[in-house]
Amino acid sequence: MTRPQPQFEARLARTEAELLAAQRLRYRVFVEELGGGGALVDHAARLERDRFDPFFDHLLLFDHARPSDPVVGVYRLLTDARAAEAGQFYGEDEYDLTVLRASGRKLLELGRSCLHPDYRGGPAMMLMWNAVAEYVSERGIEVLFGTASFHGTEIAPLAPSLSLLHARHLAPEALRVRARPEAFQPMDLMPEAQIDRLAAMRAVPPLIKGYLKLGGVVGEGAYVDHAFNTVDICLILDSQTLNEKQSRLLLRG
Repeated sequence: MTRPQPQFEARLARTEAELLAAQRLRYRVFVEELGGGGALVDHAARLERDRFDPFFDHLLLFDHARPSDPVVGVYRLLTDARAAEAGQFYGEDEYDLTVLRASGRKLLELGRSCLHPDYRGGPAMMLMWNAVAEYVSERGIEVLFGTASFHGTEIAPLAPSLSLLHARHLAPEALRVRARPEAFQPMDLMPEAQIDRLAAMRAVPPLIKGYLKLGGVVGEGAYVDHAFNTVDICLILDSQTLNEKQSRLLLRG
């Protein structure tokens, strides 16, 4: 059976019902698909949520050709002001963000990015990034950051990819956040000369590769998150140094 042509709309959640739809999609991806968990996950209602949800803006991608379940993409966006209300940025449980906080620049934390499986590999993520770009432009954001994940907590299979990220994409000192010591995982696990760069990059999740293409850089050290069954890295995007060609594609609106 042929699926109807998508009717996409990307915008911030406006109602409690839309937030619940986002949390249901997050449950499908982060809990059912990736084996994650968390203190506030509601398995009975199939909702993935946490204490930070009230402070984030929730960017949603709708496909109105699916009227019964239109939310097919989710991004969480946390500004400096809302982080102050929450008491911290979400990522500060994993990374020391002192260098970013001390920069005096306007910060935006990105997180909980996910797409419904039927919408991966198409235009959906680009549409969401365009919406993020509009949000950034409207608020004068200067530095974007957030954690992104490799699935699983076994380090050995990830060693080539982590080592390549450390060797080629480590953030400059002024932006170099560092993983918290309690779960710090070094990323420089093998000499760059020994890395099969093509194979290592193929193993990097698409979201991380997308950030790198824009000119993103990574913090020092990974964070092993056993609750979510992931190995996390921190990605930083400086609006002053984004890759010009790729940024034009993203910011074309």
